[in-house]
Amino acid sequence: MSRRLISSGSSFERDVAYSRVVVQGDWAFVSGTTGYDYRTMTISDSVVEQAEQALKNIEAALTEASFSLADVVRVQYILPNREDFEPCWPVLRQYFGDIRPASTMIVAGLADLKMRIEIEVTAYRLS
Repeated sequence: MSRRLISSGSSFERDVAYSRVVVQGDWAFVSGTTGYDYRTMTISDSVVEQAEQALKNIEAALTEASFSLADVVRVQYILPNREDFEPCWPVLRQYFGDIRPASTMIVAGLADLKMRIEIEVTAYRLS
């Protein structure tokens, strides 16, 4: 079973030595992804906009790995401020409303104070 590593081109991946996605067989493990626009390395101040951008980043990474959001079986949301989670719910429903993966929300500090949400997913593709 081969292992495939996928990068989004984020400087964080290079600096911290990780892959955006690791594909192992029918599984895809997407690293914690924030709301940075990796083309411009900018990030919105809005937690809702960060959630939307993080999910766009995840969707692009999954597509490159030949997976889709429909393959997501597990999602973890990490936020420094628990009060920021509920405003994100409409965006999360937009992306995962029909998929309904298992999920967890964790309150923890993130690597950069500008980051207000980080999202990590695990996907499984039926062969």
